[in-house]
Amino acid sequence: MQTTNQSARADFMSMTLPELTEYVAGLGEKPYRAAQLFSWMAKGAPLEEMTNLPAAFRKKLAQEGDYRLPVIGEKLVSAIDGTVKYLCAMNDGECVETVFMRYEHGTSVCVSSQAGCAMGCRFCASTLRGKARNLTASEILGQAAAAARDTGERVDGIVLMGIGEPLDNYDNVIRFLRLVSAPEGMGIGLRHISLSTCGLVPRIYDLAQEGLPVTLSVSLHASDDETRSALMPINRRWPIAELLEACRAYFGKTGRRVSFEYTLIGGENDGIRDAARLAEVLKKGMRAPCHVNLIRLNEVRETGLNAPERERANDFMKELTSRGINATIRRRLGSDINASCGQLRLKKLAETEEKT
Repeated sequence: MQTTNQSARADFMSMTLPELTEYVAGLGEKPYRAAQLFSWMAKGAPLEEMTNLPAAFRKKLAQEGDYRLPVIGEKLVSAIDGTVKYLCAMNDGECVETVFMRYEHGTSVCVSSQAGCAMGCRFCASTLRGKARNLTASEILGQAAAAARDTGERVDGIVLMGIGEPLDNYDNVIRFLRLVSAPEGMGIGLRHISLSTCGLVPRIYDLAQEGLPVTLSVSLHASDDETRSALMPINRRWPIAELLEACRAYFGKTGRRVSFEYTLIGGENDGIRDAARLAEVLKKGMRAPCHVNLIRLNEVRETGLNAPERERANDFMKELTSRGINATIRRRLGSDINASCGQLRLKKLAETEEKT
């Protein structure tokens, strides 16, 4: 039985359909009510809208269970490309960011897995206040459901690349993946889900054994250990060679091509020599198909770091491709609303502190 990490009440939105069926039976309801409830929750509906469920049953759920459906507290819409950024409030007041993105091939939602982040990456806004807590599977699922409900559009893909390190919240993230891909719920294919990690090597091996063919997206951001350790403290524990060995094992087990995220930071990791070294490191360390997503830094005032010019990013990409590495520069969606995660939460935290 799933309970929240904050109360002993049953967190029924985090339950799989078989678990929910057992829970519903324990409340004295017919088993088919579980499928109805499961479907409603995947739509982000509040209990009062679940009109095909008996009122007495809904009252019992409200009294005895814990429905952890996030509430949209703030919404920003890009005038450039229609990207929507949400600040989602949890039941205990914690806030995270969620982004709804539209592409030619469909829609995708970027969800957060933690309130804050403990990884300490030097360029990232999400980690500036540290980690408050893990999100439950229901709170992660609820972000995608809330975005779909608000936009009125189907979600075709999921990106676990919002606030937090997904593999640092392993059990809840795995449960979320099983819930969001369930055909009775949102029914999003696992091959349309990307999970981003800064490199928790043991958990990459664990993920490979789960039978969940998601795309592994690894935040690399440097081509040598000295630079990466300065940008990402996690590298001091699991350096690049160990990380790439785990990525190679993930590909071997799942057959899924690994994607590497590389944020270009002016004067830090964006030179031609960096690109050449990155190509050699990946060819030697992976020995398997991979792709590099180049991202010009989304500047955060508190970090003091700057993005390189677009031409410099193009030169970096050309150097990689000339050396046989598949690479693209990621199109920055929602640039007018700071769609990269962390900044809206920081603003909210600062405002809250000013009031207290």
